[in-house]
Amino acid sequence: MEEHYRPQPGTPMEDLDTPCLVIDMDALDNNMDVIADCYQGRSAKLRGHAKNHKTPAIAHRQIRRGGTVGGVCAAKVSEAEVMVHGGIPSVFITSEIVGSMKIDRLCALADQAEMLVSCDQAANARDLSKAAQARGVELGVVIELETGLRRCGVREMDAGVALAKEIASLPGLRFRGIMSHQVIPAMPDREDRAVEANRTIKGVIDLKDAIEGAGLPVEIVSTGETWSYDVAADIPGVTEIQGGSYLMMETHYGYMSEFHYAGMILTTIISTPRPGVAIGDAGVRAVSSLLGMPEVSGRPGVTVESMDSDHAVFKFESGDSLKVGDQLLLIPAQQDAMVSRWDRFVGLRNGKVEVVWDIQARGCHN
Repeated sequence: MEEHYRPQPGTPMEDLDTPCLVIDMDALDNNMDVIADCYQGRSAKLRGHAKNHKTPAIAHRQIRRGGTVGGVCAAKVSEAEVMVHGGIPSVFITSEIVGSMKIDRLCALADQAEMLVSCDQAANARDLSKAAQARGVELGVVIELETGLRRCGVREMDAGVALAKEIASLPGLRFRGIMSHQVIPAMPDREDRAVEANRTIKGVIDLKDAIEGAGLPVEIVSTGETWSYDVAADIPGVTEIQGGSYLMMETHYGYMSEFHYAGMILTTIISTPRPGVAIGDAGVRAVSSLLGMPEVSGRPGVTVESMDSDHAVFKFESGDSLKVGDQLLLIPAQQDAMVSRWDRFVGLRNGKVEVVWDIQARGCHN
């Protein structure tokens, strides 16, 4: 990507250098408003996942818009550092953090903001405690329960209760609660989403009850995803939902029509080598193909046949046409991987640049 390209506010979309990562600001505001309206009057709130946008300015906009806990999730310590240094007051790292260097960095952040971190092993909890003591800070620790991703997390109720007791006994740590992640296949309707959310989150509530039965308070039950943002909020005991993808959106979540596609790649046709085929100047390096080819916004007769590093091959039906210089907007199948390729967002409203946001946590893998 061109690191130094920064269009001025007021620049028309057709004058943008491409490829370019753009945000439809009306769609972004719609998506934030859906969340604010959904959680108004509910005890559960959103904790937006910063790994999806990696931009403190956007996190602040989410929080101001409403419906959130007033903080964010992060996947990595480096992402959390960017959020804390950007003024976000509460950050929950939803990955287990191991190794003395990363844990020391985590504890340094606890001097500046409320820091929560997930944990699924007693040895890790002891390492967190030792570092927090040495730094003179308190870390909030949240036990992760495995609920279908086959990734991190405790798998048995007894193990979760034992770990909660261990964490509560360790100096420098404060046991705060439980978290989990879930996935859902295909493109379900709301009834399917409700059934699956209740099924997968039941184990989280069961663990909450078991820990409370052992005499420990559970303040946080952090679970749910974009696909269950509405139904998870109505499950008794859930306090926060870790939604992220809803914000920029992707074709993977196309069945959730209340959210609009916001983050897209603007590309220009550079060649029309044969009838029904056109070549664009954005490829895998710009948009990613992690979950498949992108779709073309507003052009149902135009499809992406393939991509190489820097080009997309478009096919179009006889009723449609493309010529050199035409612009297209590409909707990603998975937007995290797309955003991580770019240095900044260009926000567009009414066809002109409204704002440019640096993606400050781009490349934060550690």
